[in-house]
Amino acid sequence: MIVIFGALAGAAWGGYLAKKRGGNRLDIAQYAASPAIAFGLLALFASIVLARVL
Repeated sequence: MIVIFGALAGAAWGGYLAKKRGGNRLDIAQYAASPAIAFGLLALFASIVLARVL
């Protein structure tokens, strides 16, 4: 659940940045994909740490 939320939040943030900078649809897709992957990985590591601690 945390991973999905992290990926969606990253995609929304990246899409917002691309839209703000005047990108076309492909720019928005690329800007959305890279933070989605990064935030998803961060959330994955956070969920692993939480599972180990709790």
